[in-house]
Amino acid sequence: MDGAVLKIARCVREAGGRAFLVGGCVRDALLGIQGGDFDMEVFGVAPEALTGALSRDFRLDLVGLSFGVVKIHGHAIDVSLPRRESKRGIGHKGFFIDSDPSLTVDEAASRRDFTVNAIYQDPLTGEHLDPYGGRSDLRRRILRHVSGKFAEDPLRVLRGMQFIARFGLEPDPETVRICRSMTIEDLPPERLFGEWKKLLLQGVRISRGLAFLRDTGWVRYFPELDRLIGCRQAPEWHPEGDVWNHTCFCLDAYAADRDERRKKLSGDELSRQDHEDLIVALAVLCHDFGKPLCSRYDPEKKRIRSLGHDEAGAEPTLSFLRRLTNEERILKEVPPLVRNHMAPYAMWKSKSGAAAIRRLALRVGSVERLLRVCAADDRGRPPIQSDGSDLKWLAEQAELLRVMESAPKPIAQGRDLIALGLEPSPRFGEILKRCFEAQLDGAFSDRAGALAYLKDLV
Repeated sequence: MDGAVLKIARCVREAGGRAFLVGGCVRDALLGIQGGDFDMEVFGVAPEALTGALSRDFRLDLVGLSFGVVKIHGHAIDVSLPRRESKRGIGHKGFFIDSDPSLTVDEAASRRDFTVNAIYQDPLTGEHLDPYGGRSDLRRRILRHVSGKFAEDPLRVLRGMQFIARFGLEPDPETVRICRSMTIEDLPPERLFGEWKKLLLQGVRISRGLAFLRDTGWVRYFPELDRLIGCRQAPEWHPEGDVWNHTCFCLDAYAADRDERRKKLSGDELSRQDHEDLIVALAVLCHDFGKPLCSRYDPEKKRIRSLGHDEAGAEPTLSFLRRLTNEERILKEVPPLVRNHMAPYAMWKSKSGAAAIRRLALRVGSVERLLRVCAADDRGRPPIQSDGSDLKWLAEQAELLRVMESAPKPIAQGRDLIALGLEPSPRFGEILKRCFEAQLDGAFSDRAGALAYLKDLV
C-alpha cells in the first residue's frame, strides 16, 4: 500500500473524521491483484477542513473539489467526500451532485454501481465495511447491482461487460433484467471507448463480456456485432457455430496470447504494448464483420461460403470504430488488418515471392500484428487445431526481408533528385513512386542502389 494512503488516513483522523479505501483498489486487493491506483472516501470532515489538513503534507489538485474530489500530486490517489447524486436529466450530464460529509457509509455505498465495488476498508485498522455483501459476491464470482440507483447511469452496462470479462464474474439475473430496461442515452464516444478498451486490454475471458452485452440487449447499439449473431458458417470449417461464436473464441485466444506476451515486458515496454494490443484486439473483434454481407450457400460446393468477406469487412469496421473514437491512428491501422486477414494463407498456398510480401507489409503496416490477428482467427474454431504452417512461413519470410515489425520505407527521397540536378516539380512524385515500386520488387535494397536506379530514370 502507498505510504501516502496511511498518511492521509492519519490526517483525516486528526481532523476528526475517518478515511476509507473504496472501489477497485479494495476489490483487487481481495482478489490478490496488485494495483497502483487508490480511491479514498472521507467521512465526518467538511471540505475546507479536509483540504486544510491535507495541504500541510501534500500538494493538492482542487479542480474537482466542486464535485467533492481532491487529487494528490505525485500519487495515484483520489480523495473524495461522500456525495448524493440525483438524476435530473438525460445522459451522463444529467446528475445533480451534492457532497455531504455527514452521510453514513451505507448511504454513500448505495450510489455505487456493483456490490464488488462498494466495499470499504479502513487502511489504519484493516477493517472492512460491506453494507451490500460485496465480499460474498466476490467469493461467489457474482456481479450484482447495489441498488435501484444503478439504472441512473447507462455506462454501468458497459462497465459490467468489462468487469465480467476481467474477473470471471457471472451476472445476477436481476442485474441483467435492469440492464435490459436501460438505454444508451447520449453517452459520449470517449466514455464508451474507455470501457471497450478495458474489455480488450484487460479482459481474460472477453467472450463472457460479449455474452453480457448480448444478454442485456445492448449489442443492438453495435449493429456490426449484432449482425454476427446467427450468421451461419460452413460447419466443416467452423464447427464452433455462427460468426458470433467464432469471434468470441478468437478474442479469448487473443487474450491468452496477449497475457503471455506481457509477462515478458515491464515498465515503458508495457505502456507501448498497450497500443499494439489494442490495434490487434480491435482487428480480431472486427475481422469477420464482412461475413453477414457476403455469406451465401453455394449449391455446387454444397456449403456456405463468404467470398470477399475480408475486403467487405473494412467499411463496417470503420463505421463501428467511428462511433467509439476519432483517433486517427486507430482508424488508419485497424481496417487494413481486417482487409488482409486472409492474405497469409493465400500467399503461403501460392508461395508468393518477396515483392508480394513487401507489399503486404506496406498495406498492413506491421506483419507481426497481422500474424497475431490470424493466429487468433485460427484458434477460434474449436475443436479444429491448425498447425499454423502458413503463419510460420510468412513470419520467416518477413524476418528475412526485415518487414516483420514495420512497413518498408522509400529509400530514395526528393532531395536525391535535387542532388541530381532536377528542379522540384510535380514530376518528382511520379519518379519517386516508380523508384519505390522497383524497391518493393527487389531491384535494389540500399541507398547506393537507389541512387543508381534514379540516375537511370532521369
